[in-house]
Amino acid sequence: MENLKVMILDSTLREGEQTPGVSFRVEEKIEIAKKLDEIGVSMIEAGSPMVSEGVKEAIKKIAKENLKADIISHIRPVKSDVDLSLECDVDRVAIFIGTSKSHREAKLRMSKEEIEERILEAISYSRDHGLKVRFTPEDATRTEWEYLLHICKQASEAGADRISVADTVGIMTPNLMYDLVSKIHANVKAELDLHCHNDLGLAVANCLAGVQAGANVVHTTVNGLGERTGITPLSEVAVALKVHFDIDTGIKFPLLSELSSIVERYSGVYISPNTPIIGTNAFSHKAGIHTSAVLVNPETYEAFDPSILGRARKIIVDKYAGKHAVKAKLDEMGINVNEDQLKQITMGIKDLADKKKRIEDSDILTVTEKVLGHRVSGESPEMINGLVFIQTDPHIYTTNIIRRVIAINGVSEAYEISGDYDIIAHVQAKDVAALNECLEAIRNARGVEATTTKIVLKRFLRNAKHREEAKGLRKIFG
Repeated sequence: MENLKVMILDSTLREGEQTPGVSFRVEEKIEIAKKLDEIGVSMIEAGSPMVSEGVKEAIKKIAKENLKADIISHIRPVKSDVDLSLECDVDRVAIFIGTSKSHREAKLRMSKEEIEERILEAISYSRDHGLKVRFTPEDATRTEWEYLLHICKQASEAGADRISVADTVGIMTPNLMYDLVSKIHANVKAELDLHCHNDLGLAVANCLAGVQAGANVVHTTVNGLGERTGITPLSEVAVALKVHFDIDTGIKFPLLSELSSIVERYSGVYISPNTPIIGTNAFSHKAGIHTSAVLVNPETYEAFDPSILGRARKIIVDKYAGKHAVKAKLDEMGINVNEDQLKQITMGIKDLADKKKRIEDSDILTVTEKVLGHRVSGESPEMINGLVFIQTDPHIYTTNIIRRVIAINGVSEAYEISGDYDIIAHVQAKDVAALNECLEAIRNARGVEATTTKIVLKRFLRNAKHREEAKGLRKIFG
């Protein structure tokens, strides 16, 4: 694997938009493309121009941005599709057609010879018009080996400089992928791409195996978007290639979370907290025995240092926390306690955590002050709290809009309400700049027509007897 160069092709704007419920606006696609280029993606699959005028317009505008990444048009082996790609001024076309028996018989109703003729004509026509060509035998991993090898050789000899090994239904295992890519690599002159679907959760593993076997381009989408369960997530495979093989794909890791948030907001598909690399829990430690070990040596429960992503580990303090975790939290707050006080505070937090779902910094301070018998000098980090009242486009389901709003960094909760406004969101920010960034993201969310923001000056809670009854809006200030 020494000196192996692996490039990332991102297909968020093509494969990603095939995710059910996802449709990017032209300006959103341009913003995503610029961010993909900034983060270091080598190739951007901008879309299929025959799909609609909007898709064609987006491809054309992205191609005019003079990005460092190659801009690719994904097309059928049809001359009219090639002509559309030429109108868009892309760098490369990716010509695809199904090659497996099920695709030939059920979808295309074409013979092997007819498919081959279509492919060779489209490749020759593209090359004659100055386009670089990638050929994708769709459902390659279920295509008969002899025919797959033959069609790949023919495509390469006709002028395709890249062949994409498409695991269209995510059926492969790493050992099978390694064997298949090795055979193609040994018998076909073209360089190889990997397009792995994630139906069985093996997309990243199959890509790693394919790279080991000789492929040098991996297809990804931001947040793993795509048909059904999506394809290889950009963040996961780029980091895995670095961690396992020390392969630098050119991806700027500290920008991954920002890119993920942008796509999350525009797609309306939300990231689970336990998502690898980019999830909020990716570097959080909760269990007492884990946190005490991590505080001594992070390698005990971390596969790699989160600082390479510009992130930091987070120690969660609740009923599972041991005194080492509590001590670390108090140190962070600038509070000094002795061993006996630490034990009492730890037990107090555990008792409170049995009654509450979540322990906040303010809860830790309350327990600490009770144990010490006076106010402490350390305080929890100051936060600006705001209530954002949102009016929405009446032609878009409010539920779809609220899902976009709740995905924005800084929005902790959101409610669908009646009256002059449709949504109320609770925003928390560390400073005015972060607050303004969050508010701007809300205003730019698709379907948001107008907002009014109120800053929280003070909060008041009912007495302890009634706190558990104060659900609803009380949670906004919690």
